[in-house]
Amino acid sequence: MQKLTILGSTGSIGVNTLDVIRRHPQRFSVIALCAYNQIDRLFEQCLEFQPRFAVVRNAELAVALRARLEVAACSTCVEYGPEALVRMAELPEVDSVMAAIVGAAGLQPTLAAAVAGKKVLLANKEALVMAGPVFMRAVRENGASLLPIDSEHNAIFQSLPIDYSGDLSRSGVRGLLLTASGGPFRNTALADLENVTPEQACAHPNWVMGRKISVDSATMMNKGLEMIEAHWLFNVAAEQIEIVIHPQSVIHSLVQYVDGSVIAELGNPDMRTPIAHALAYPERISAGVEPLDLFKIASLHFERPDFERFPCLALAYRALHEGENAPATLNAANELAVQAFLDGKIGFTAIPKIIEAVMDQSPVTTLHSLADVLATDHAARGIAEQTIGMLTSA
Repeated sequence: MQKLTILGSTGSIGVNTLDVIRRHPQRFSVIALCAYNQIDRLFEQCLEFQPRFAVVRNAELAVALRARLEVAACSTCVEYGPEALVRMAELPEVDSVMAAIVGAAGLQPTLAAAVAGKKVLLANKEALVMAGPVFMRAVRENGASLLPIDSEHNAIFQSLPIDYSGDLSRSGVRGLLLTASGGPFRNTALADLENVTPEQACAHPNWVMGRKISVDSATMMNKGLEMIEAHWLFNVAAEQIEIVIHPQSVIHSLVQYVDGSVIAELGNPDMRTPIAHALAYPERISAGVEPLDLFKIASLHFERPDFERFPCLALAYRALHEGENAPATLNAANELAVQAFLDGKIGFTAIPKIIEAVMDQSPVTTLHSLADVLATDHAARGIAEQTIGMLTSA
């Protein structure tokens, strides 16, 4: 019986994780469910899965959830705050931690899971984008195992040799092809991007995702962050990672070998597939996903990304080339710019302009510890807030 903490249980990854677990009650047991403020959904999850612990954002929400669970005769213990998230990731009885909290907020509990030597199911790409050297050192030094949940990285993991140890040349691998749908604005006239609304940006053609990730997909920053994540997961240089726009989202990513072979992982665009793969690895279990119907798909298309249309991609490559704390700066600036767009404060095309301005004003320094990562994040957010303020007051 595999015992789990789910960080971000009420988001799309968390909900899909619980759906897979629901199908295999003999294999998985939920010890802790951690959410932010969706206590209605968390309440229902507690009733169904009966975890020992539930975590919410603050004391007020904790009081409200405790009262509802008490009336329902559910014995789940409710805690709150960032420190509680870390404790849930470190619980001795927990084998695996699904790291599905979006953004910088997920970094500390995800890192705590690695330090505790857990099996980390990584859906929080910011842990590697912000703190790649710190996080990977924690994995190595504490005997943690790291399995990617993002469909692209999971596809690469499945397509690499089973004994891959981080050396492309020794494994006969030439490079990685990271696929991207191109988002909702792949064919939109460049002049029309100025008038894009948050609702349009969040209407992804293939995947059902949260609002922040949907906007990242629309700008293709999501793919840039995934490129940085792939660098750390697989020890691959930026020059060995090619991004390929594939609108159907059927091929989730590919690995090129030196003999001319290209191995790909295909499937319907459903996050339950990589979740089930990582949960049961190295075994295979049912995920509740329909088999891929190649006759229905009929054809597959591929395009090179347009860096004029998607300047966030170029900024992500810049951050990886600069190295050290530059990706953390990129991530912080992007989070604030995206939120400002969702709040109606800035236009869609202002997102990359804000990120570039923050990167231009931020020094590149070495990351030795989590404190260095958090200091970079704090400083970049301050610059981003000032930049956004100047744009909105102009």
